[in-house]
Amino acid sequence: MAYSQMGSQPAKLSTVKIANDLYMIHNDIVPGNTTVLVTDEGVLLVDDKFAVDHDNLVAEVKKITPKPIKYVISTHHHADHTGGNPAMQKMDVKVIASEQARQNMLDSKQPGQPDIAVEHHATVTLGGKVAEIYYFGRAHTNGDVVVLFPADRVLAAGDIFTFGDATPQLTDYSGGGSAKEWTTTLDGAMKLDFDNVVPGHGNLAKKADMKAFRDVTLKLRNTVHDLQAQKKSRTEISDVLKKDYKWGDLQFLVSLDGILAETR
Repeated sequence: MAYSQMGSQPAKLSTVKIANDLYMIHNDIVPGNTTVLVTDEGVLLVDDKFAVDHDNLVAEVKKITPKPIKYVISTHHHADHTGGNPAMQKMDVKVIASEQARQNMLDSKQPGQPDIAVEHHATVTLGGKVAEIYYFGRAHTNGDVVVLFPADRVLAAGDIFTFGDATPQLTDYSGGGSAKEWTTTLDGAMKLDFDNVVPGHGNLAKKADMKAFRDVTLKLRNTVHDLQAQKKSRTEISDVLKKDYKWGDLQFLVSLDGILAETR
């Protein structure tokens, strides 16, 4: 609900070139980033922002290439990453997501449900170019996938990794997320072979930045566990999260009760 309420106005978009055939369509913190793979047979996207951003997103892709969009891979079910799915499907674009993200969308009667669901690993080949989809477990939600572009050594990470001024770690417990398992999920993704990362939100990053974020996820859960072991109050724990981890209202609304329960 909180995510859907954010997408009331189109975001201002800009394009960052990563490689000759790979781009990031970037914006202010909300909605999420979109990755664009260009091939001779069409375009593959990772995430397609809010519904209100669809026209601007398509226009931004057309600045890069006249080729049609063929696939959208949704990294998870949240509307700031999947809101454009229904309009894309009307353009005969196939939407791909994890089985867990598909189930989350079904349960909430969310539009734009995927045409293809992935359990653990899948490869999409378009115009001789490859995008590899991996599911490593629970993190931001229970359905997060990452997408590797091996030829360019780039990973589209979705919201298992946000960077820079983007929203810090947020665990959507209603969507099956887990602060406790997040670190292990990142460890799985870190084993892939890549140099650059398109985060779910924020600027283009390096693998070392994702490793630093991973270390914060471990420190965060250990901190909350230790504070609870010391019998600190909810208010005292909240003060630490605000000060040391830059938690804002959305984190407290979506994540606090869950992480307290997980780290007791």
